[in-house]
Amino acid sequence: MTGAADCSLGAALRALRTELDLPGAFPPDVLAEATEAARTPDLSAHEDATDLPFLTIDPPASTDLDQAMHLERRRDGRGYRVHYAIADVAAFLRPGGALDAEAHRRVTTLYFPDDRIPLHPTVLSEGAASLLPGETRPAALWRIDLDGDGVAVADVRRALIRSRAKLDYAGVQRQIDAGTAEEPLALLRDIGRLRAEQEVARGGISLDVPEQEIVEHDGSYGLAYRATLPAEAWNAQISLLTGMAAARLMADTGTGILRTLPLAPDGAVARLRRSAHALRIDWPHHVPYAEVVRSLDPGKSNHAAFLQECTTLLRGAGYTVFEGGDLPDPAVHAAVADLYTHCTAPLRRLVDRYASELCLAATAGKEPPEWVREALPALPKEMAEGTRRAGTVERACVDLVEAALLEGREGELFDAYVVDVQDRDPAIGTVHIRDPAIVGRIEGGTAPLPLGERLRVRLTRAGPAAGTVLFAPA
Repeated sequence: MTGAADCSLGAALRALRTELDLPGAFPPDVLAEATEAARTPDLSAHEDATDLPFLTIDPPASTDLDQAMHLERRRDGRGYRVHYAIADVAAFLRPGGALDAEAHRRVTTLYFPDDRIPLHPTVLSEGAASLLPGETRPAALWRIDLDGDGVAVADVRRALIRSRAKLDYAGVQRQIDAGTAEEPLALLRDIGRLRAEQEVARGGISLDVPEQEIVEHDGSYGLAYRATLPAEAWNAQISLLTGMAAARLMADTGTGILRTLPLAPDGAVARLRRSAHALRIDWPHHVPYAEVVRSLDPGKSNHAAFLQECTTLLRGAGYTVFEGGDLPDPAVHAAVADLYTHCTAPLRRLVDRYASELCLAATAGKEPPEWVREALPALPKEMAEGTRRAGTVERACVDLVEAALLEGREGELFDAYVVDVQDRDPAIGTVHIRDPAIVGRIEGGTAPLPLGERLRVRLTRAGPAAGTVLFAPA
């Protein structure tokens, strides 16, 4: 990207913050409360678990570390024990205080190519509350026992923990592939695979869609498609396991907040079957959707296009509160195929702090704190708005980087393949360009777009001022 493009992109990203009315700097009273909380957290209920050698696995540049793990084989030789520590944000926040109110206004951390808008002041989220290596930190410490069949028994308590190592996905993958990873790290593969098998058995599904991501190099930004490493999937299974254990614990005690996703309506599945036929993907009528997805290779263009289409079945996820023992309908998350909640990222997502408190109370045999019960009814709406805003920011940032990358190249031809076609107008859709890594809208033709087929396209609009790119059939 040229210097001029970098400047125009920077200006466009700054304008985006204003256009979307995003939070700015933290108010002085919030910063003062956060600074004091960092010095004097409430550690009165925390037991000492610093003898467990925890580790974290995150992207290399991350400093807001929500989770740390310690994995071991059970002493009876039947399965595994997972210790999973979640940052204890409630040890730093005073319910009803300025810091708490600001977190409810922000809801989630928002990510930009050049910066982030954090949920909590960085003195907490990247400092005193983050599970940084070599530091003693308060945590909600889950202990989850898995038997040989992957069945989990879990509890959670407050504890002080100490991470010994900050690892990244690529480094973990290299160690495990080379056979140099020692326990507990080597067990990540074993437990991850076991949980993936259990996911298959219960009918759950994880979509392996290549992600379009913004990459930074020497102060300039580009785009790349990133296929997830097996280590990331194994790590995600540990987080998923904890979210399922938390949901079950809340369900057993009658009060909680679930992450729910209804089953896809018949019309959506029928549309997906039509897409499979158009993409020449074999989908026998007796084969479940999840089984078809697991058979696909994201490296093949028609398979990647179908995986992109499959994301439409994941729309409609939300947060649902229940009290008095009455589970909502639906109660399960259709992609997880079980009860599930968000509880593993409280430094970056508001709802997780409340889920942790509900589970801590359930394990202790106590009623949830009053400040948790009072906040529950409003959380689904708050999270829906915060999640929508985060999605808007993510897509807008990618659109701006795409537009900046292609600025001045209007009229050029590119090789693409069609990953989506509109039902109401099949001449309009979405194309996937491999180099540079662009996903853009295509329109202007008269013939229906060939879903999953390669297509020569012409760039008709680009530049940060335009805010997005547009292609037409060549």
